[in-house]
Amino acid sequence: MFTTRIRCFSVLILAIVLLLTGKSGLSAVTSPMEALKIPIETVLSLLKDPKYKDPAHRQQQRNKILEITHTLFDFTEMSKRALARNWKSFSPQEQLQFVDVFADHLSNTYMDKVQGEYKGETIVFLNQEMIAEGKAMVTTKVEREPSPISVDYSMLTVDNQWRVYDVNIEGVSLIKNYRTQFDQILTKETPVQLIERLKKKVDIKIGN
Repeated sequence: MFTTRIRCFSVLILAIVLLLTGKSGLSAVTSPMEALKIPIETVLSLLKDPKYKDPAHRQQQRNKILEITHTLFDFTEMSKRALARNWKSFSPQEQLQFVDVFADHLSNTYMDKVQGEYKGETIVFLNQEMIAEGKAMVTTKVEREPSPISVDYSMLTVDNQWRVYDVNIEGVSLIKNYRTQFDQILTKETPVQLIERLKKKVDIKIGN
């Protein structure tokens, strides 16, 4: 049920995991584009480092990326948008649980793929547009064969930092994709059951 039905799936994987990284201290004074560029280039360096081609060092590489996972993504905002009208049907405790498990689900789902499928792609930062006070859209493209892929990042300021709350791959929204899936599940199941579904997927991924 949690498959991501988006063309060029491996590009989505790369974009998501690169986004799930950041550096603390990037304030709202920093431009949205710069708030993305710095962490993405840091992760690209990790992915290109030849020492991590050794399977014995893969976990170390993974840990370094995951150490800074939660500093750029606004998982609370992502959760609210992914659940949409269903958010209010979750109790405050369930909302907190959902945010935590959804963050873990996103991180763990794409980490194995990016480590295994990264082939030296680069990201070109094209433009940033302020779409409202405290909100911006940063447009980029992933340079890869046979043709580049457009990746747009929706960002907002939270605690004086630029954070990402959605990713669009060739016009397809990650959050809208999950919203469709969650809507379908919540027509038949309770918030607790949805949370348990995600927890099981996270536990299986960790167990592997």
